[in-house]
Amino acid sequence: MSSISNIDQVLAEMRRITIGVQGGPAEAGAAQPSRTEFADLMKQSVDKVNDTQMAASKLSSAFSAGDPGVDVTEVMIALQKAGVAFQAMTEVRNRLVSAYQDIMSMPV
Repeated sequence: MSSISNIDQVLAEMRRITIGVQGGPAEAGAAQPSRTEFADLMKQSVDKVNDTQMAASKLSSAFSAGDPGVDVTEVMIALQKAGVAFQAMTEVRNRLVSAYQDIMSMPV
């Protein structure tokens, strides 16, 4: 039953990240809406994927070293999160390259 709970947590985290990337509700106290550039958004996404991979690597190293505070399920979930995040980022990159190629092949 705990694996279902962990999956629900991963899905909730993915939904939270998706809402953040899509531009969730604006803050109530914001005087002027800030404009996020595409490059900044991509950099933030790549940084989040990198942070996820680094955290998974640290957990894996700690487990391999025999740290009693690190559970194998934690390690596996962190590794799966990192893998899914990397696959998603790779798919986004592939779609961007494909869109760029389509645009460049259009007649002017």
